[in-house]
Amino acid sequence: MARAAQLLAALTALSLSCSVSLLPYLPGLLTAVVGAGIGGSAVAHFLQQHFGPRVQIDVYEKGTVGGRLATISVNKQHYESGAASFHSLSLHMQDFVKLLGLRHRREVVGRSAIFGGEHFVLEETDWYLLNLFRLWWHYGISFLRLQMWVEEVMEKFMRIYKYQAHGYAFSGVEELLYSLGESTFVNMTQHSVAESLLQVGVTQRFIDDVVSAVLRASYGQSAAMPAFAGAMSLAGAQGSLWSVEGGNKLVCSGLLKLTKANVIHATVTSVTLHSTEGKALYQVAYENEVGNSSDFYDIVVIATPLHLDNSSSNLTFVGFHPPIDDLQGSFQPTVVSLVHGYLNSSYFGFPDPKLFPFANILTTDFPSFFCTLDNICPVNISASFRRKQPQEAAVWRVQSPKPLFRTQLKTLFRSYYSVQTAEWQAHPLYGSRPTLPRFALHDQLFYLNALEWAASSVEVMAVAAKNVALLAYNRWYQDLDKIDQKDLMHKVKTEL
Repeated sequence: MARAAQLLAALTALSLSCSVSLLPYLPGLLTAVVGAGIGGSAVAHFLQQHFGPRVQIDVYEKGTVGGRLATISVNKQHYESGAASFHSLSLHMQDFVKLLGLRHRREVVGRSAIFGGEHFVLEETDWYLLNLFRLWWHYGISFLRLQMWVEEVMEKFMRIYKYQAHGYAFSGVEELLYSLGESTFVNMTQHSVAESLLQVGVTQRFIDDVVSAVLRASYGQSAAMPAFAGAMSLAGAQGSLWSVEGGNKLVCSGLLKLTKANVIHATVTSVTLHSTEGKALYQVAYENEVGNSSDFYDIVVIATPLHLDNSSSNLTFVGFHPPIDDLQGSFQPTVVSLVHGYLNSSYFGFPDPKLFPFANILTTDFPSFFCTLDNICPVNISASFRRKQPQEAAVWRVQSPKPLFRTQLKTLFRSYYSVQTAEWQAHPLYGSRPTLPRFALHDQLFYLNALEWAASSVEVMAVAAKNVALLAYNRWYQDLDKIDQKDLMHKVKTEL
């Protein structure tokens, strides 16, 4: 960090009242990314992809690379404790895996069921046609109406990949949503999943039994959440899912290594605006074990959640006129517990554990103390690997809104060897924020996580990363025709 030391020495010699025009000349294009999760790792990759080798990227991370992509070790095996799988339509993630030479993890099939507190309200079988018949028998054509609704949303959302391939970017979340689905998508952020599904003929019973269980599994929230985020979650419950052999977090570390980003393990405390020769320059202050320091950048990307109720997020913005507003809103806490033990199958109505057939259990609103229970596989799966039988000790992943009490663990498990937990501020608490935030906080200061206030997933963060990189590039070179354009479907067709 010789460059940092030289800059710091030069700036320390100046009093605060000195003209900022005396700031030293900065060679190259200096960029700071705050956060090394999938958003920060992906935006570092995309920035280098667009700006080329002249861009120098510092990535600040106070924890471990990967963020909410993480693993926990149990009995010398590693298991996903964060985002566990991705949808087949996650195109950016698919590209990352190919680019990095990673492989999809071998799928180990297991049956699913939805538990309603006293009994299973829906059970999956090994026969596809029988599963369809059971859905029709219990819920009529509600599942078909749901599928049509989700497919319509996804068909429009997939337009973002065409827009990004042509270099178009958006300065705010509302502009991005409007370009994809016009007022329909924007309105879906203001109306609930339940309200939207009832309008297309989905029954309340299907919403209570099935839709709510999927939303609890993905967001830990109910069908009262906004329809757009709900539709993206329900899309993830359909189609094929995949994971990365060796752990999903390998995508983050791989992208940073490929980009040759300089990872700085520190907590960013403030971003201060300066200007030199009429151009914005941002001072990023940070603290680590050594002490406090700062550096200057042309571009800054915030790739970590900013919200008032996150006590760990103490980042402040100094010198901006008008000031950058507090990013109000709450996050949904989620606790992931990896329990190595014997399942109490009798709690689910199976006194003989050998007869318990399910590897994945979703829940309706009852019981309220846990959302999902999964018999999980390690991140490295050999050709000879087999899933543990229900009467054997296995590693179960329990997702809950709060840490589990010992009595609750005893409810789910006959006995257990170990319990390890990870607590996440996993997703925004949808409905807690009155407006959609913007990606552009200032000329070259961006908030990547703005998009998760519309919907939250690993692929959504990758989409946001591509958008921010394009936004920075188009603003830097003043290519305003590529920002916030209307009628993009027509423009893209004429460009082909």
